Parts: sequence; C-alpha cells; structure tokens
Amino acid sequence: MALHSLTLEQYFNRSHTAVPGGGPPFTTLLSHVGLVGKLLSRDLRLAGLLDVLGTSGDTNVQDEAVKKLDQIANETCVQVFQRSDVVCALASEEMEKPVIVSKPGRQAPYMVLFDPLDGSSNTDVNMPLGSIFSIVTHQPDDRPPGDRDLLQKGTDQLAAGYLLFGPSTMFVVATGKGVHGFTLDPGLGEYLLSHENMTIPTRGRIYAANEGNYQKWPEGTKRYFDHLKMDDKGTGRPYSGRYSGCLVADVHRILLNGGIYLYPAEAKKPEGKLRLLYEANPLALIVEQAGGLASTGTKRILDVQPERLHQRVPLLIGSRDDVREAEAFFAKS
Repeated sequence: MALHSLTLEQYFNRSHTAVPGGGPPFTTLLSHVGLVGKLLSRDLRLAGLLDVLGTSGDTNVQDEAVKKLDQIANETCVQVFQRSDVVCALASEEMEKPVIVSKPGRQAPYMVLFDPLDGSSNTDVNMPLGSIFSIVTHQPDDRPPGDRDLLQKGTDQLAAGYLLFGPSTMFVVATGKGVHGFTLDPGLGEYLLSHENMTIPTRGRIYAANEGNYQKWPEGTKRYFDHLKMDDKGTGRPYSGRYSGCLVADVHRILLNGGIYLYPAEAKKPEGKLRLLYEANPLALIVEQAGGLASTGTKRILDVQPERLHQRVPLLIGSRDDVREAEAFFAKS
C-alpha cells in the first residue's frame, strides 16, 4: 500500500513551530499516546478470545466496579508513560493518587491525565470504546510535581485528545492550533492523517444522553429534552437520539456531524457525574478548538478551577447553537 498521507510524527514534526509548547519532546509524547492506542487496539481485538471480559472484583476510587480491561488499559498507560523521558507525573481516573515519574536531575516537561478506557461497560458486548488524555506542563524546578500541580484549569491544557476504538482506530488531537484526526493503518503500524482541521457544524440534529435519568433531572432540563423531540412548530423535525454508552464515540459523532451530548446535573446530584480533569476538560478543549462549546449548564467547562483530582461536573458539549440553547433552558430550572 502506497503511503499517501503524513504520519502522526511527520505531521507534528513539520508543524511544531505552530504548536504552542511544541517541538521534539511534544512529538515524542504524542508518539507514546499513539503506542498506547496500538497496544489497546490489539487487546480489544482479541477481547472475546481471552480472559479479559467481565469485572475484576475490585472497585476504583469512585466506588465503581472495575472491568478487567479497565485494569489492563490503566496498566498499559502507566507503563508506557513511565518509560517516557518527557513525562514527570501521571493521573488516572482509575487511581486514587497520581504517579510521580520525575527523578532527581531529570526535568521532564509534561504531565498527563487520562481516562484509560472510556465506555468500559461496552467491553462485554463488542461496542465502541475510547481513551481520553489531557496534557499540561510542569515548570522545571527542584521540586517534584504534586497533586496541586495537576489541578490546572482547562484553559491551561497544552493539548488534549482521544483514541476511538471502533471499526478503525482513530487518534484525534487538539494542540491549540486546530483539531486533527489520524487513522491507524494496522498493516503499516502508523497513524496516518485522515481528518485535518476538523470543524463542528454550528447546529446539528442529533442528541446523545442517558434518558433513563429523566426523572432525576430538574424541570428546566426535562423541558429541554421535551423540546428536542418536538418538530419545531411544524417547520422541521425532531432531533434524533444517538447514545452509545461511550462518551468518546458520542462526542466523535457530534464533532463530525453536529449536535449535542449531555450528561446534566441531577436534582439530588448537582455536581454531575463525569470527571472534570479526565473527561470534560480534554473533550472541551477539542470541541472548542473545532468551533463548538462545552458547558456545565451554567459555566464554560474550561474556566472551572479544579479543587480535587476526581472532581465531577455536569457536561453539555457540541455544536455552538445547540449548547447555547440548552443553557437557556437549564437557566430556567
């Protein structure tokens, strides 16, 4: 097969001067994220043939049952990033405390926060899964990084991205200079540029949400969902519901086609469910770089100041006009 597209490394080596904080160390880090994707893609392709399905019997820091593939994915991420010379700290949705990689005399510039396997409830039924990562910088000094160094606002992210494991494996990354998608060619073992400068439509006709929670939502939220199912006073058609149980897959569809993904606050759980640092912040950076919006319902996600590593937030994310309309309904709660 002829190589017609730039590889991930070629693309960022050529454009690193346009990437804030870019250069060889940054490209090295993206290569390590890509390696995580290759390793997990291999494991997922064989999941039905190996003893990796079902739960491990453990619970994570959120007191949620841990899937065996959750553990495998987390261990894969930690092992790959620990061997990198450019990462000094790691934080994961699956770990209570961060892993400090920094060593005396070694000043690695980046810290990585990640959700190693998004949508893990899909593992047993062969549906899409993903991984999400956020990259922030650590100022070199004589002090190793700690928890507080990882508590950076979304606006301070150097880059963010996700890996999508579906019919093909995709690596989508935002660097502050646009959003670019790379598709893994298994034969070559390379990610090839397939979607350059991705942009999200200003409005879509799709919504993604777990409507099983409808009775738990405030009245303004319920009215918004009722509105989505109306036909715009006879001039249009209702929105189509598309919910996969994998945040990455649902946001990827909306990034390409427009619409809105919602995991809103519940009346008795105003803090929301999704993790700010591992899910909401990185996806918000990607969608905003593509021209969309991400909100808690009342505030821009990227402006939320983290107070805890595993802090939760509500999330509305997608096309600009759809998110603004949802905020207007939520404001009436």
